[in-house]
Amino acid sequence: MSNYPIVTPLPSATVILLRDAGDNIETLLLRRNSRLSFHGGAWVFPGGRIDPEDYLPEAKDEMLAAARRAAVREAQEEAGLLVAPDDLIFISHWTTPEGRPERFSTWFFAAAAGDGTVLIDGDEIHDHRWLRSDHALAAQREQEIELPPPTFVTLSKLSQYRTVRTALSSFAVGQPEFFIPRNHKVPGGFCSLYVEDAGYADGDVNRPGPRHRLWMLESGWRYERAESV
Repeated sequence: MSNYPIVTPLPSATVILLRDAGDNIETLLLRRNSRLSFHGGAWVFPGGRIDPEDYLPEAKDEMLAAARRAAVREAQEEAGLLVAPDDLIFISHWTTPEGRPERFSTWFFAAAAGDGTVLIDGDEIHDHRWLRSDHALAAQREQEIELPPPTFVTLSKLSQYRTVRTALSSFAVGQPEFFIPRNHKVPGGFCSLYVEDAGYADGDVNRPGPRHRLWMLESGWRYERAESV
């Protein structure tokens, strides 16, 4: 058990910027300053907290609209890229598990990157790379880069697409997924269970039934999703 008290997740937003690269697609990953307390040194999509000025009381869906504005602002602040709010497709929402000293309630959006040049701020962000999802996952396996669980899972899902148009079209007709992970200690590491998993309620990772989980083992990470096992 963690010694940290349960803290309220802070609203935040992330944008997955995509571009075509030959016969595949690439996404922009930014390396966070290693001195940052939350995933310092990790490679992530552009994003950050939703600020008070991101809220417009007259918005039809105030929180989602604020998240869109925050994602647009963070893309510009952290990477120097301009994205139109209406181009953002809401694809998932992640809540940091209980037991962490910092927790976030994060809206994930996807959009085409456009033709802008990446300009990192040199403060919170110290480096950037355009990477195919499979290359990023391979770099994580080789311990060349660190990926937070939401980034790893999102890249795993992106790996099935070969063009930006196909990816965004699929996201546009699909329903956003909501992730509220529950992490459990297992031999060699941790298993993070998501709500559709048969073991989600009681933490039994061996319970027969649907699988939706991320194995975070010393031997390697693996995202698993199946109707039944």
